[in-house]
Amino acid sequence: MRPENIGRALGIGLRVAGRIAGQRMAGSARSAPSHSATTAQAVAAGVRGRAEGQAAGRVTAGVARGVGGFLRPFRRVGGILWLEVTGAFFLLPVVVFAPKLWSTRASWVHGPDHRTFLLTAGVMAVFLYLGLSSFWRARKR
Repeated sequence: MRPENIGRALGIGLRVAGRIAGQRMAGSARSAPSHSATTAQAVAAGVRGRAEGQAAGRVTAGVARGVGGFLRPFRRVGGILWLEVTGAFFLLPVVVFAPKLWSTRASWVHGPDHRTFLLTAGVMAVFLYLGLSSFWRARKR
């Protein structure tokens, strides 16, 4: 749920609760006429509270917009940095599996380590692709 929707839902709930409270106070004011002044004060306080809540919502939205504008350049740089760090972590298995691939290279067609060679080559190819594509995406940004 977006922040605007949360504020809208809370505002609607506040208005409904204020209306119900006003109706109940008006109903009790009819049975006891001396409470009519307090009912008017309660309704006026509810209207003031709603107006103050709306003003606070506008201020909060303005602050959020300002902070978002301030952080926008950092978000771009952070995204590039994230892609580069992710690419480095994807290249680590390539470095780890490279010695195994080198030691089983002689039996790549027919030999006792045929499966190991193919599996190692497949894992290295996948992680090499992921690492290089991550760096490529960082460069494009």
